[in-house]
Amino acid sequence: MKDEELSMYIYPISLKEAKAFVSLHHRHNDPPHGHKFSIGLMNNDGSLIGVVVVSRPIARANDDGQTVEITRCCVLDGQRNANSKLYAAAIRAARAMGYRRIITYTLPGRKWRKFESCRL
Repeated sequence: MKDEELSMYIYPISLKEAKAFVSLHHRHNDPPHGHKFSIGLMNNDGSLIGVVVVSRPIARANDDGQTVEITRCCVLDGQRNANSKLYAAAIRAARAMGYRRIITYTLPGRKWRKFESCRL
């Protein structure tokens, strides 16, 4: 691993903390209204550099009790691999909690379009 990857740490955060970060830094979405869990990413000096919020699926057809949805992932510009770390942490946490599927939606043209639904 590179030094910059070793200098990022995941930790659980409250919805209040996640909403505040999304309010300040997300380019096009408001903070989500609720969550199942949220995860923060901090750097060596303890600064929050990203958050991921995992919630019940917004679409009723997906709300089967075994599926969760990543409703927000927000990272400060210039934080290499931070999105990947947050998505991976959300997948591991959902799997550990017994969920069988995790979904998310992205804007067209984003490189994350390959990860729209994942069996856990």
